[in-house]
Amino acid sequence: MKIRLLAVGQKMPSWVTEGYQEYAKRLPADCALELVEIAPGHRSKSSSKEKAMQQEADALRKALKPQELLLALDVKGKPWSTEQLADELKQWRMDGHDVALIVGGPDGIHPELLQMARKRWSLSSLTLPHPLVRVVVAEQIYRAWTLLQGHPYHK
Repeated sequence: MKIRLLAVGQKMPSWVTEGYQEYAKRLPADCALELVEIAPGHRSKSSSKEKAMQQEADALRKALKPQELLLALDVKGKPWSTEQLADELKQWRMDGHDVALIVGGPDGIHPELLQMARKRWSLSSLTLPHPLVRVVVAEQIYRAWTLLQGHPYHK
């Protein structure tokens, strides 16, 4: 199984890259986590946020692979405990699904993509900065994997 984190945004600060990579590298090949950075839509005073969101949605859709199970990280999604995420991870692996987790740009995920998502996952009711989401997702996937392995990291 492969998990791809499709995230709008590029040129992250070094702490984001290092934090994400620290957890991603700990995962085994049969639960690999890969980051795919998507260029943000063009935003200016003369263009609408809807146009930028549509550009991001088009790029995200283009990056998706047909066999992937699509999940959207969305503040209005369902919050999962680490144990619930571990259950999800276990199910994805048992079903043989590759997974695409999408993180939108500054204005969120285009409604079209939210409709396509099989599930919506909320990390918090707080609004988190998108760079931090990458690190939190990587850490939580690693934590869920360790829980399934009976590894003491989760304790």
